[in-house]
Amino acid sequence: MSLPRLDGLIVLLAFGALPAWASTEEDLFFKSVADVNEGELRFLTEMPAKPVHHHQNRITIDDASLNSGWVHLEQCHRHLDPVPRTQVVFRQDFIRNLRLVRQDGIGRAWVEGPSVQLEDIGPDAILCIQADTLALSPWEAGGPVLRNGPYMRRFLDGYYPMRVSIQVHLATDQIRFAALSPAPQPGLDLNIQGQNIKLEAVFEGQLRTEMRFGPDGTAP
Repeated sequence: MSLPRLDGLIVLLAFGALPAWASTEEDLFFKSVADVNEGELRFLTEMPAKPVHHHQNRITIDDASLNSGWVHLEQCHRHLDPVPRTQVVFRQDFIRNLRLVRQDGIGRAWVEGPSVQLEDIGPDAILCIQADTLALSPWEAGGPVLRNGPYMRRFLDGYYPMRVSIQVHLATDQIRFAALSPAPQPGLDLNIQGQNIKLEAVFEGQLRTEMRFGPDGTAP
Protein backbone atom coordinates (compact mmCIF):
# COMPACT_ATOMS: atom_id res chain seq x y z
CA MET A 1 0.00 0.00 0.00
CA SER A 2 1.32 3.45 -0.87
CA LEU A 3 0.16 6.74 0.61
CA PRO A 4 -0.45 9.66 -1.77
CA ARG A 5 2.22 12.33 -1.86
CA LEU A 6 1.73 15.30 0.43
CA ASP A 7 1.09 18.30 -1.78
CA GLY A 8 3.76 20.94 -1.51
CA LEU A 9 3.39 24.20 0.24
CA ILE A 10 1.50 26.80 -1.76
CA VAL A 11 2.20 30.45 -1.01
CA LEU A 12 0.53 33.11 -3.14
CA LEU A 13 3.15 35.07 -5.09
CA ALA A 14 5.74 32.55 -3.99
CA PHE A 15 4.33 29.06 -4.53
CA GLY A 16 2.16 28.87 -7.55
CA ALA A 17 -1.18 30.64 -7.12
CA LEU A 18 -2.00 33.62 -9.29
CA PRO A 19 -2.46 36.71 -7.09
CA ALA A 20 -5.06 39.44 -7.40
CA TRP A 21 -2.49 42.06 -6.49
CA ALA A 22 1.06 43.02 -7.42
CA SER A 23 4.24 42.37 -5.48
CA THR A 24 6.44 45.24 -4.39
CA GLU A 25 9.51 43.08 -5.00
CA GLU A 26 11.35 44.81 -7.86
CA ASP A 27 13.14 41.65 -8.92
CA LEU A 28 9.81 40.08 -9.84
CA PHE A 29 8.99 42.85 -12.29
CA PHE A 30 12.27 43.83 -13.88
CA LYS A 31 13.79 40.44 -14.59
CA SER A 32 14.33 40.08 -18.32
CA VAL A 33 11.73 37.98 -20.14
CA ALA A 34 14.57 35.90 -21.55
CA ASP A 35 15.74 35.12 -18.01
CA VAL A 36 12.38 34.02 -16.60
CA ASN A 37 12.23 30.32 -15.71
CA GLU A 38 8.93 28.78 -16.86
CA GLY A 39 8.99 25.82 -14.47
CA GLU A 40 11.93 23.62 -15.45
CA LEU A 41 14.02 22.68 -12.41
CA ARG A 42 17.44 24.31 -12.53
CA PHE A 43 19.86 24.16 -9.63
CA LEU A 44 21.98 27.24 -8.99
CA THR A 45 25.66 26.80 -8.17
CA GLU A 46 25.89 30.27 -6.58
CA MET A 47 23.60 32.07 -4.20
CA PRO A 48 21.79 35.07 -5.76
CA ALA A 49 23.22 38.47 -4.85
CA LYS A 50 20.06 39.39 -2.92
CA PRO A 51 18.53 37.20 -0.18
CA VAL A 52 15.79 34.94 -1.56
CA HIS A 53 12.89 33.15 0.09
CA HIS A 54 14.45 30.57 2.41
CA HIS A 55 12.16 27.63 3.21
CA GLN A 56 13.52 25.70 6.24
CA ASN A 57 12.11 22.34 7.34
CA ARG A 58 12.91 20.01 10.21
CA ILE A 59 11.11 16.66 9.97
CA THR A 60 11.11 14.02 12.71
CA ILE A 61 10.38 10.37 11.91
CA ASP A 62 9.77 8.10 14.90
CA ASP A 63 8.56 4.54 15.45
CA ALA A 64 4.92 5.62 15.23
CA SER A 65 5.60 7.25 11.84
CA LEU A 66 6.59 3.86 10.41
CA ASN A 67 3.07 2.60 11.10
CA SER A 68 0.96 5.70 10.44
CA GLY A 69 2.91 7.78 7.90
CA TRP A 70 2.56 10.91 10.08
CA VAL A 71 5.75 12.87 10.77
CA HIS A 72 6.36 15.99 12.85
CA LEU A 73 7.22 19.16 10.94
CA GLU A 74 8.87 22.37 12.12
CA GLN A 75 8.96 24.91 9.31
CA CYS A 76 10.24 28.49 8.95
CA HIS A 77 10.04 30.95 6.06
CA ARG A 78 12.55 33.78 5.83
CA HIS A 79 12.86 36.62 3.30
CA LEU A 80 9.22 36.35 2.25
CA ASP A 81 8.21 38.64 -0.60
CA PRO A 82 6.71 41.85 0.90
CA VAL A 83 3.08 41.80 -0.23
CA PRO A 84 -0.27 42.91 1.24
CA ARG A 85 -1.59 39.38 1.64
CA THR A 86 -0.53 35.78 1.01
CA GLN A 87 -1.17 32.31 2.38
CA VAL A 88 0.54 29.03 3.20
CA VAL A 89 -1.68 26.10 2.22
CA PHE A 90 -1.36 22.36 2.86
CA ARG A 91 -3.41 19.57 1.34
CA GLN A 92 -6.63 18.91 3.23
CA ASP A 93 -6.51 15.74 5.39
CA PHE A 94 -2.71 15.58 5.11
CA ILE A 95 -2.06 18.12 7.87
CA ARG A 96 -3.05 18.23 11.54
CA ASN A 97 -2.18 20.18 14.68
CA LEU A 98 -1.14 23.19 12.56
CA ARG A 99 -0.02 26.10 14.76
CA LEU A 100 1.98 29.31 14.63
CA VAL A 101 5.14 29.52 16.73
CA ARG A 102 6.74 32.74 15.43
CA GLN A 103 5.87 35.73 13.27
CA ASP A 104 8.13 38.75 12.78
CA GLY A 105 7.50 41.61 10.36
CA ILE A 106 3.99 40.38 9.59
CA GLY A 107 0.96 42.54 10.37
CA ARG A 108 -1.35 39.62 11.06
CA ALA A 109 -1.14 35.83 10.81
CA TRP A 110 -3.67 33.15 11.71
CA VAL A 111 -4.47 29.48 11.10
CA GLU A 112 -7.54 28.85 8.95
CA GLY A 113 -8.25 25.18 8.23
CA PRO A 114 -5.24 23.62 6.48
CA SER A 115 -3.70 27.06 5.83
CA VAL A 116 -1.90 29.98 7.45
CA GLN A 117 -3.21 33.36 6.31
CA LEU A 118 -0.83 36.34 6.27
CA GLU A 119 -1.44 40.07 5.93
CA ASP A 120 0.95 43.00 5.57
CA ILE A 121 4.18 41.10 5.03
CA GLY A 122 7.15 43.41 5.49
CA PRO A 123 10.79 43.16 4.38
CA ASP A 124 12.79 40.46 6.22
CA ALA A 125 9.58 38.87 7.57
CA ILE A 126 9.84 35.51 9.35
CA LEU A 127 7.09 32.91 9.77
CA CYS A 128 7.50 29.67 11.72
CA ILE A 129 4.92 26.94 12.14
CA GLN A 130 4.63 23.42 13.52
CA ALA A 131 2.38 20.59 12.42
CA ASP A 132 2.06 16.88 11.80
CA THR A 133 2.05 15.93 8.11
CA LEU A 134 1.20 12.70 6.30
CA ALA A 135 4.37 12.80 4.21
CA LEU A 136 5.83 9.30 4.75
CA SER A 137 4.86 6.23 2.73
CA PRO A 138 5.90 3.46 5.13
CA TRP A 139 4.76 0.43 3.13
CA GLU A 140 6.50 0.84 -0.20
CA ALA A 141 8.63 -2.00 -1.53
CA GLY A 142 12.19 -1.70 -0.29
CA GLY A 143 11.41 0.63 2.60
CA PRO A 144 9.69 3.87 3.62
CA VAL A 145 9.75 6.92 1.33
CA LEU A 146 9.52 10.55 2.47
CA ARG A 147 8.16 12.82 -0.25
CA ASN A 148 8.16 16.62 -0.15
CA GLY A 149 7.26 19.37 -2.59
CA PRO A 150 6.75 20.81 -5.02
CA TYR A 151 8.73 23.74 -3.66
CA MET A 152 8.52 26.81 -5.86
CA ARG A 153 8.58 30.61 -5.86
CA ARG A 154 6.27 31.71 -8.61
CA PHE A 155 4.94 35.02 -9.86
CA LEU A 156 2.55 35.08 -12.85
CA ASP A 157 4.13 32.69 -15.38
CA GLY A 158 7.70 32.80 -14.07
CA TYR A 159 9.68 30.98 -11.40
CA TYR A 160 12.33 32.75 -9.35
CA PRO A 161 15.28 31.69 -7.19
CA MET A 162 14.51 29.95 -3.91
CA ARG A 163 16.46 28.22 -1.16
CA VAL A 164 15.17 25.09 0.58
CA SER A 165 16.72 23.42 3.63
CA ILE A 166 15.42 20.05 4.84
CA GLN A 167 16.71 18.31 7.95
CA VAL A 168 15.31 14.87 8.72
CA HIS A 169 15.87 13.46 12.20
CA LEU A 170 15.42 9.72 12.63
CA ALA A 171 14.06 9.26 16.14
CA THR A 172 13.98 5.52 15.49
CA ASP A 173 16.63 2.84 15.05
CA GLN A 174 14.53 0.76 12.66
CA ILE A 175 15.58 2.54 9.46
CA ARG A 176 18.58 4.26 7.91
CA PHE A 177 18.94 6.66 4.98
CA ALA A 178 19.25 4.88 1.63
CA ALA A 179 18.88 7.27 -1.32
CA LEU A 180 17.82 10.76 -2.43
CA SER A 181 16.08 11.88 -5.60
CA PRO A 182 17.12 14.10 -7.30
CA ALA A 183 20.66 12.92 -6.69
CA PRO A 184 23.16 15.29 -5.01
CA GLN A 185 24.78 17.66 -7.51
CA PRO A 186 26.02 21.24 -7.70
CA GLY A 187 23.26 23.32 -6.13
CA LEU A 188 21.86 20.31 -4.22
CA ASP A 189 23.97 19.27 -1.24
CA LEU A 190 23.42 16.26 1.02
CA ASN A 191 25.04 15.75 4.42
CA ILE A 192 24.50 12.74 6.70
CA GLN A 193 25.57 12.74 10.34
CA GLY A 194 24.29 9.80 12.34
CA GLN A 195 20.52 10.03 12.61
CA ASN A 196 20.35 13.43 10.88
CA ILE A 197 20.07 13.91 7.13
CA LYS A 198 20.47 17.45 5.81
CA LEU A 199 19.60 18.67 2.33
CA GLU A 200 20.35 22.15 0.97
CA ALA A 201 19.08 23.32 -2.42
CA VAL A 202 19.18 26.61 -4.31
CA PHE A 203 17.13 26.49 -7.50
CA GLU A 204 14.56 27.91 -9.90
CA GLY A 205 11.48 26.02 -11.08
CA GLN A 206 9.73 23.24 -9.16
CA LEU A 207 11.57 20.95 -6.77
CA ARG A 208 10.17 17.62 -5.56
CA THR A 209 12.26 15.39 -3.32
CA GLU A 210 12.11 11.70 -2.43
CA MET A 211 14.14 10.37 0.48
CA ARG A 212 14.23 6.57 0.70
CA PHE A 213 15.06 4.50 3.76
CA GLY A 214 16.04 0.91 4.34
CA PRO A 215 16.77 -1.22 7.43
CA ASP A 216 20.49 -1.47 6.62
CA GLY A 217 21.21 1.88 4.92
CA THR A 218 21.50 0.42 1.43
CA ALA A 219 19.50 1.69 -1.51
CA PRO A 220 16.26 -0.23 -2.15
